[in-house]
Parts: sequence; structure tokens; C-alpha cells
Amino acid sequence: MRIGRPGALLLGIGGSSRGLDRRTADYACRVSDLPARALVLGLARSGRAAVAALVAQGVAVVAHDASETVDASGIEAEVRLGAWDDGLLDGVGLVVKSPGIPADAGPVVAARERGVPVISEIELGSRLLANPMVGVTGTNGKTTTTALLGAVLEAAGWPVEVAGNIGRPLTSLVGSIDDAAWVVCELSSFQLEDVETLRPRVAVLTNLEPDHIDRHGTFDAYAAAKLRAFERQGPGDVAVVPRGFGRVPGSARRVDFSPDDPLPAEPRIPGSHNRENAAAATAAALAIGVPDQAVARGLETFAGVEHRIEEVGTVDGALYVNDSKATNAAAALRALASFPGRRKHVILGGRGKDEPYDALAGAFASGDRAYLIGEAADELAAALDTAHVLYVRAGTLELALAAAAEEASENDVVLLSPACASFDQFDGFEQRGEEFRRLVEKLPGWGPDDARTEGRSSSGS
Repeated sequence: MRIGRPGALLLGIGGSSRGLDRRTADYACRVSDLPARALVLGLARSGRAAVAALVAQGVAVVAHDASETVDASGIEAEVRLGAWDDGLLDGVGLVVKSPGIPADAGPVVAARERGVPVISEIELGSRLLANPMVGVTGTNGKTTTTALLGAVLEAAGWPVEVAGNIGRPLTSLVGSIDDAAWVVCELSSFQLEDVETLRPRVAVLTNLEPDHIDRHGTFDAYAAAKLRAFERQGPGDVAVVPRGFGRVPGSARRVDFSPDDPLPAEPRIPGSHNRENAAAATAAALAIGVPDQAVARGLETFAGVEHRIEEVGTVDGALYVNDSKATNAAAALRALASFPGRRKHVILGGRGKDEPYDALAGAFASGDRAYLIGEAADELAAALDTAHVLYVRAGTLELALAAAAEEASENDVVLLSPACASFDQFDGFEQRGEEFRRLVEKLPGWGPDDARTEGRSSSGS
């Protein structure tokens, strides 16, 4: 692994550096640039956290959500729900938008027509936090890599917080952590659309494959959004990228990684894709000075994350696996490859992302079956027909699981790996995965004697 050790600009164990002093000065400048009044669009987790962070800085905030049923309790701001009114922009000097709101949404377009800056919640968090950051992006593996990096830094005894797309808004850390603590931040393409000053000390790209074409329009636009994590990096920063990947923006020192790199220890979570995640996390950790022994402890003890090829348990000899986080075909392909030699009953479907499913259908082995749910059932069925894969049009997760459980035999795998987003039937992949787990635990054969794997993931991305 071509890694090398960083120079004095990078923060050492429990200490500070000239680089940190420079960042603190930048932070003070950016905080002073906050306007008197700001508008926050979207009141889910990131929007609520953005409101709280702005209010704590003395900014008057108006918050809008298109849903009239969103829970707005406890929000210390002027809240408007339902239909958009351009008058909400009056007197506003900054718009902070939640990641689920696209660039062509009415409020965003109206703000830009008025010349009001529009930034993401991640951008706001990076302006309000002086902490050194490792930013992790990519199509698949970024959640596991983010969580694994957090575990490695904890094993080293370093103060660290994990945030971003992993489920904890970056702005929720404002005012609650020491400036010397590292932040490992998962960065989605939606969050990176509207960044201006974000500059991670270390930026990691796990991989880059087609995803979210329904949002970005083209793969090139999607890739450009992902690579914005590297744009403002300078010579004192580090860019961690897959070996053989092309040039990335910015002028950071480049560190390459590969799944077959030698590691300080083998990761506890199995699978070739998880070794790739471990190699990325190891490269980033060593680049900021984490000792080999601490990296090894982190790799050996990290058990994975929920909804990433998570073993729920065994019922009547069949293993039930929750991979609800597989929201694209590439992620589902990794899940299918994780159980070689075992017949699989795969629950597929949800809201598609305008990507082909031919390769996914071609990965089904003889005897495997699919159970289709959600809006993308027709597109999936067409690909499965071409590949001569048997499938059942179940419609809902509950019916799909019931059908799969009826067909499953001893040593089979019942796998929820949808290859689609969840928003046609659920509030998010977490809710979909929790519902899968709940339904498994209601199966007639479920009981206290089942071979459950509490808190364990057999793989993950």
C-alpha cells in the first residue's frame, strides 16, 4: 500500500497543529459571514439540526417544509408548512437546503433568481466546526468505511465523532464537541451538490458506480457531485482513492488503495467488498498518523453496521439477512456474491433510480428466486425474464417475505437487498430494514433457540 506518513500539518494523537490553527482562523472568518436571517428548507433530521445550529449563532431563522404533517415541535424558528411562498425569502441572506431537496425545486430556483446563496447542511456544518475532518464518499461502502474509521480512531484513543449521511447531521455537532476532536463524515452526492468551502483534511472515495441517475440526470453529473469532496483540498491534505482511478480535483497528496493491499490485521467483517472498505479506512487512518496497532484493533473488533448485509437470524435452517441499505444494483450485486453456494431468495424492488438491472439479474444462480415489491417491479421483472430467473410479484415487503419463507429450505438465504430506494413504501432504508427484521421475528419458526447474530453484520456497504 503506497501510503507514507503525513507531515506536521496533520493532527497527531490528542494534540494540535499549525494546520488546526489555520483552520480555526478560517472558521472564525466563516462564522462572521453568517447573515442576520436565514431560510432552512426541509425539516427532517438535517434541517432541524441546521435550524438549531443557526439559532445558536444568533441567526434569525425561518424554516419551510412542503409537508403539512411534518413534526415541527421544538423547533425554535418561524415555521411554515405546506405550499411554498416566495415571500419567505424576504430579508433572507442564506438558504440551507436539506439533501432530499433537488436543485430544481421551486424554493431553490426562487432563491437563486434573487441571488441568495444556497448551501447544503453539510456546508453549514463545515463552516461552523473548526474540527479536522475525514470526508468519506463513494457509491457503495461509504457508510461501512465511515463507521470503521470511527472505530479505528476510537481504538487509538483519539477523540472522534461520526456524522453526515450515516444518520447524524454534521450541524448537530456544533457546540457539543471539542475543537481537537476528529470528525469522520459520510458525504452523499446530494449533500455535496451545494458545498462551497468544505475542505476535508482527508477525503476518501470508496468507489464510483452508476447511482441516483434519477436525481442527477447523467452519470457524469453524479460523479462530478461526488468528486466535489476533493475540490478544495490543498497540498497539505490527503486524497484516498482506489488504485487505478483517474485524476481527482484539488491538489492533495494522493494515496491509493486496493482490496488486496496488506493490512495491519484482517477485518472481522468478511467479504471482498469489505476488504476494500477496510483498505480505504486503513489508508486514511495511517495518513493521519494512527498507529498500526490501533488500526489492527479497529479492524479486528468492528462488527459492521445495521442494514448492511446484517444477519437477522436463522429460522428452520434458513438464514435471514437484512441488506436494506442496498439501494442500487451494484450494492445488491455485492450482497448476492456474499453467499456463494447457497440458494438465495432475494427481495428486490422499491423506487428505481433509472439504472439497468441486467447485470443484477445475470448474477442469480440456478435455483435462486426473486420476490418483487414496489414501483420498480416491472423493470426488474423484464431483466429477470431475460435472464430466465424465476420471480414472484409480491407487491409488499410483508407478502414478499411470507412467500420467500414458504419456499426457503435449510441452508438457504432469504435476503432483503432491494437494489432500489425505499421512498415508495417507506420513509427510508432504515424503516424498511426494521420492518424486515420485525417480520422475520414474527415467522412461525422464530424463537429463542434460533441462531441469531445480534449486532453482527456478515458484510456491509
